[in-house]
Amino acid sequence: MPKPSPRKPISNARLQALAQAKQASAGQLLLKAARLLDETAVARVSRAARSAALRPVHTKLFPHIDFEGTRLVAIAERLGVTKQAVSHWVSELAEMGVVELVADPDDGRAKRVRFTSRGVEAIHDGLGVIRGIEEELAARLGARRMAAFRETLADLVPTLEALRDRDAGDATSAGESR
Repeated sequence: MPKPSPRKPISNARLQALAQAKQASAGQLLLKAARLLDETAVARVSRAARSAALRPVHTKLFPHIDFEGTRLVAIAERLGVTKQAVSHWVSELAEMGVVELVADPDDGRAKRVRFTSRGVEAIHDGLGVIRGIEEELAARLGARRMAAFRETLADLVPTLEALRDRDAGDATSAGESR
């Protein structure tokens, strides 16, 4: 078996250019800010609960679980991970009493993940933690800037949803034309 060729080292100039490009990208900054907000909120929730059971991977599931329940495979597709990974994380959340698996009314063989009453309360508590972080940010950045940021995000979400839906339609059309 031939040895792999040695990799060419990346120059400092190239790495600096990448760092500058990331800093200039609104999307990259938004992703980093979201990650930092999530990490801070999870740490505060865990500290308040005196438990480190909740992890950032768990909070990434929450927006993908509909209140009426969502199939594991749908959550996996939304996250871009395997059904097995989602199943593992859902099992952890079920052990914490945050979610439960219930029969899918549309398919007796399938299960849906939905929040328990404890899970709904935990989300309310988590949103309270996030509100506290937002208040700290407003104190540092100014209430007007935070209000403008929130308004911009509120406009950005449906715009990005429309782009996603359009792109999904384009991908479907491209697949049909092959």
